[in-house]
Amino acid sequence: MRIAVLLLILFSFSSTFGQKTIYKNYDSEVLNDFRDISIYLPKSYGKDSISNFPLAIVLDGHKLFDLYVGTSNYYSSQDSAPEQIVVGIDMKDTRRKDVGYEITTGNLINDAELFYRFIRDEIIPYVEATYKTSPFLTIVGESLTANFITHFLKEEYSIFNAYICLNPTLSKDINTQMQSYRIEDLSSEDNTFYFYLSGNPHTNDEKKTNIKNFGKFINSIEVDNFNVVFDEFSNSPSSLSTVGEGMSRAFTKVFEIYSRITTDEFETKIKNLSPPDAISYLEIKYLDIEFLFGSNIGIRKTDIFAIEDIILDKENGDFLDDFGEMILKLFPSSEMGHYYLGKYYESGKDFKAALEQYRLGYGKMNPRDPNANLFYQNVERLLNQRN
Repeated sequence: MRIAVLLLILFSFSSTFGQKTIYKNYDSEVLNDFRDISIYLPKSYGKDSISNFPLAIVLDGHKLFDLYVGTSNYYSSQDSAPEQIVVGIDMKDTRRKDVGYEITTGNLINDAELFYRFIRDEIIPYVEATYKTSPFLTIVGESLTANFITHFLKEEYSIFNAYICLNPTLSKDINTQMQSYRIEDLSSEDNTFYFYLSGNPHTNDEKKTNIKNFGKFINSIEVDNFNVVFDEFSNSPSSLSTVGEGMSRAFTKVFEIYSRITTDEFETKIKNLSPPDAISYLEIKYLDIEFLFGSNIGIRKTDIFAIEDIILDKENGDFLDDFGEMILKLFPSSEMGHYYLGKYYESGKDFKAALEQYRLGYGKMNPRDPNANLFYQNVERLLNQRN
């Protein structure tokens, strides 16, 4: 009996938490060696043939992989970040040579150049060819590996969308190096980039000064689509806590566009828009979410309601039809587009067209939806009016 209960518990756990981690001993031609990598697939992976998932490359996988996966799961469970495919690269026995640099110049040593190519030319193409990834790529490092990932900014066309540099041990000439990386050219790419940098008040003064100077430098780069955040963590209780704090703060910034509209976003970016501009803002937000993250999540009702008052209160609701059409285009399975089209036609006394839209909307709702009866009142109201 105990065995049967235990098997039931184990089966329930695996079926409820569908995510899985694949451990692979990767045979690298570039390194002429084997490397242990961990590939995390989120619980929604494989549930449909459409969804793709952002890819994160986590260096120091032996210590940062679980932290990143845990943070990713928490943020996605709160609808504040997309689910992600996460690749952790174990470096516990090879770290020094993998990311080493020349003290005098800051250039990567030969072994580190090979490791750079291993990530760029082998790991990323392998994962993209094997799994359903979206175009959005993140790379994460801490201390020496955080310094290493800045070198990817020298690519003519950026490989990564987001760089998460936690408590970096920076080369002395990094600011000079970065000036040669043509970061300004990112402005010509139709994409969005993030650079997150965190400090550590518990490290030595030289390292704190290097991080602070680098933070000032990278913040001075004026490129519209290159978003920089520098958190110094002056009140952090320990060195270890800065890593966890930095990871979560990086998620907040990097996946800001994915999150539902916050009060701050509404007040600073939406509140004073005209109805056409508010509609355009919402449309672009969700088109960006689908393009960057491979997430066709439809428009959240909370975001629809966030700009509803702008549409209704300004210009006498004349843009209700544009609002409804936009929702139907991006979220065709939702009843909300038909609702706003119905309101538009009803306000213009075209009751036949309004009734048709309300009926179409109601037909898309689950009868068990507690809002279904409330929605049907629109149909009843027009039927009674017609009779």
